[in-house]
Order: sequence, then C-alpha cells, then structure tokens
Amino acid sequence: GDEWVINGHKWFTSNGMVADFLIAMVVTEPDAGPYERASMIIVPSAAPGLKRVRNIPTMAGAHERFGYGHAEVLYEDVRVPAANLVGKRGQGFLIAQARLGPGRIHHCMRWLGMARRAFDMMCERALQREAFGKKLASHETVQNWIADSAAEMSAARLMTLHAAWVIDTQGAAAARKEISLIKFFGAKVLHDVIDRSIQVHGSLGYSADMPLEEMYRTARGARFYDGPDEVHRVSVARQVLTGYKAPQGMWPSEHVPTRRAAAQRKFAALLEAATTDV
Repeated sequence: GDEWVINGHKWFTSNGMVADFLIAMVVTEPDAGPYERASMIIVPSAAPGLKRVRNIPTMAGAHERFGYGHAEVLYEDVRVPAANLVGKRGQGFLIAQARLGPGRIHHCMRWLGMARRAFDMMCERALQREAFGKKLASHETVQNWIADSAAEMSAARLMTLHAAWVIDTQGAAAARKEISLIKFFGAKVLHDVIDRSIQVHGSLGYSADMPLEEMYRTARGARFYDGPDEVHRVSVARQVLTGYKAPQGMWPSEHVPTRRAAAQRKFAALLEAATTDV
C-alpha cells in the first residue's frame, strides 16, 4: 500500500523523548533470513498512536541533565507514508551496521579521554596521600597499577588509531576485526583504570565528592552498548581463524618428532654425505 502501519513496544530509543522524529527498526520481511528481515522507517514523533512513555533510568544517572536519554516508546497502529522507508526493504540491519562501525570508534576515543582523566587523578592522589609513613606513590602495588594503566592506555590508543586508519584507507567493512578488538579491549581498559583510581583514592574515590564513582557507573555500560564484549570477541576469533587451517594428520604442525623426521627425509642425501665424509 501507500503507508506503513507500525505496532510494537520499543525500549532504549536514544533521544526518544526530545527528538522530532524517530527511526524505528521494524520487521517487514518475516520470511527472510535473519539479516534481511528488518527495515528502518522514519516516524514523526507527533504521529497519532506514538506514545513516548518515559526516559528509562540507568546506572549512569539522570541523562536529562546532559540533554539526552533512552526512552520507552509505544507504537499503536502508527501510520506513516511508504516513502518514509530508509533505504530498501530488508536493509535495516545493513544500514545499522554501516553506522555502528564508525560509531564504536567514537566511543573508544571518548573512553581514552575518560581513562586519562582517571589516570591523572590516580597519579595526583598517589603523590599526595601517605600510608605507613610514605607516599602511596612509593608503594610497589600502586606503582604496578600506574605502570599497568599507562601500558594499557597506550595500547588502547594505538589500537584505536589503527582501526581509524583502516576505516579511512579501506572502509568500515575492512575494519571489522580492528573495530571489534578495540571495542572490547577499550571497554576493559576504561573499567580497569577507573577501578584502580578509585582504589588509590579509597573512600574518597567511592564517594560522590569525586567524579570517579559516576565515571565507574558510566564505564560499566561500555561493555554492552553497540554490542556486548562477548559478541565482539566471537567476531574477532572467527575472523582470526579464517587465516588458519588444520594441519594434515594427527599432529600439530610444530610437532618436533614429525618435523625432525621430515627434515631427515628432506636432507637425507646431505646427511648421508656428511656421515660418509666423517
């Protein structure tokens, strides 16, 4: 027909309470494969039957103070023109993935900044606070935390830059592995650096008198938004394994007795000549 009729209950629609229009991911091809079932449709927020229920509270606190939120939205016989389809029917997943790849890099860049802020606070406090007659910075455990954090942040930064370079030079599709790598690795680095900083600050870091507790709550979401860590790990592993193949026979390719026997066969003439000369 000339219009779409949408029914459903959506959760965590970003900026759903304030946006002039929403983009709904809906099933338009129920009999197609799992990646061709959904389409994206633009829905005006004022469309009859669309109800913006609420902003969903999260661990990160009240999003409204930042000017955004994640809304619960109800669709009841919402009618929109057929022309509101984004792209083609069944392309919703592909369109989402085209946006999510570069979007994940943006997350990682922000995480680097957050981790650096927590790291700076940790180093400052380590030089300021004393325990057992000496500065925290003189204790080996704290020194290990500082060194580990510096190494992990450097690695995450280089991985992020490399992923961005691959996107720039080869496109987002070619950077799938690099994006997934930094998505789960960067989230872990962010969490660990903030956690260590809280530990160095002790009760002060746990309190709302420091920004660390809010940063910690925010960082927890990094492990699942735009794809949970587990999915990205599976994606990386599958892509890595495509570059390998199982060796012939029952032994690994680096099995020493097998390699020794193969070398003896390959160089049998040389071995025989050397033995004869002796």
